[in-house]
Amino acid sequence: MKGWIVVAMVAVACSSRAPAPASAPPARATELERAPDAELGKRVDAVIDQALGAQKIVGTVVLIARDGKLVYARAAGHADREAKLAMREDTQFRLASMTKPIVSAAALALVDRKQLALEDPVTKYLPDFQPKLADGTTPVITVRHLITHTSGLGYTFLEPAGGPYHTAKVSSGLAEPGLPAAANLRRLASAPLWFAPGTKWQYGLSIDVLGEVIARAAGRPLPDVVGELVTRPLAMTSTTFTVTDRARLAWPYGAGKRPARMTEPYTLAMDDLRVTFSPARIFDPASFPSGGAGMAGTASDYLRFLEAIRTGGAPILAPATAAAMHANQIDQLEADILGPGQRFGFGFGVITDATAEPSARGTGSFGWGGIYGTDFWVDPEAKLSVVVMTNTAGDTGFTSKLEQAIYAR
Repeated sequence: MKGWIVVAMVAVACSSRAPAPASAPPARATELERAPDAELGKRVDAVIDQALGAQKIVGTVVLIARDGKLVYARAAGHADREAKLAMREDTQFRLASMTKPIVSAAALALVDRKQLALEDPVTKYLPDFQPKLADGTTPVITVRHLITHTSGLGYTFLEPAGGPYHTAKVSSGLAEPGLPAAANLRRLASAPLWFAPGTKWQYGLSIDVLGEVIARAAGRPLPDVVGELVTRPLAMTSTTFTVTDRARLAWPYGAGKRPARMTEPYTLAMDDLRVTFSPARIFDPASFPSGGAGMAGTASDYLRFLEAIRTGGAPILAPATAAAMHANQIDQLEADILGPGQRFGFGFGVITDATAEPSARGTGSFGWGGIYGTDFWVDPEAKLSVVVMTNTAGDTGFTSKLEQAIYAR
């Protein structure tokens, strides 16, 4: 669905040396009971085989759960094409914007614990973060504005070249390895807001700022808080802000006639956008932990997270809080990168009217994606959770074809 081809973020920094093949045996994809659906498997296999054969993607891991059972799981292609390293179910991927729902869940866990409130002003935790409007006034930005992307913050790659974010060298959390959070917050606060908070929806650096709010509210670094509140309770042992085992991490590629191996740095042109990536950023512990784009993880870990939200939030969120994540939280504000019949919740894009745009996903479905080539959605009515990980950034059309195959009758 075109609305969930997410304008994400990521930046470049990596050596050109290929990682050594891992010697450990593949881990099981998830603790979910496996109940393979043979007919579904044939349809999805055909899409994967075609995409690999046509060199639309380099490698992929696809997991599909229906009603809490794993009905499809496959790793295919290469995690590193040049090193001939095969993709495995336990391969890690740079999550890019798929980091956002995890960090949003951590913020909501603090809300459940009454350590944070949605109506708190950001200055309660970040006193110096006071970006102004174009007229020079300083509006109040709340936690709610951040988590719903109605704060007035944007992304550097979404503004014209030479704009205020470019001038201030604001990082989108994809590149600039070694940049501290405080420095990026100063840069961001020096640029004018794109609009008055609460008046529009705009994809941007809101969750990066939210990550720093979370750290201040909890009194610990963001990775520690996310670990305590989300990843450890869900046994997401391979989802982190810093990767130490390079052999498990898929090498990224840029989409094209033949996907190009990303170098350090790497700039990819997508329609009228130019996004710069730094693959090595994830290896540099001095890089600020980007709440909007900074994590790496496995398909099985992410499926575990989605199933927790789909089934009521335990053990990380109260049931009402989990439900709020995938309910419309922006009323009638238009979410420009989503599309007709879609709105935004607390961390997810949400389909509020499945008849507004051709899609097999039902009303109430929610999801998001990452610019490095990752995607997911949950269809509560169908009790379906789908995780699609590739190591190919850009518009490959892969997820759309998978969706057609999954819902085919």
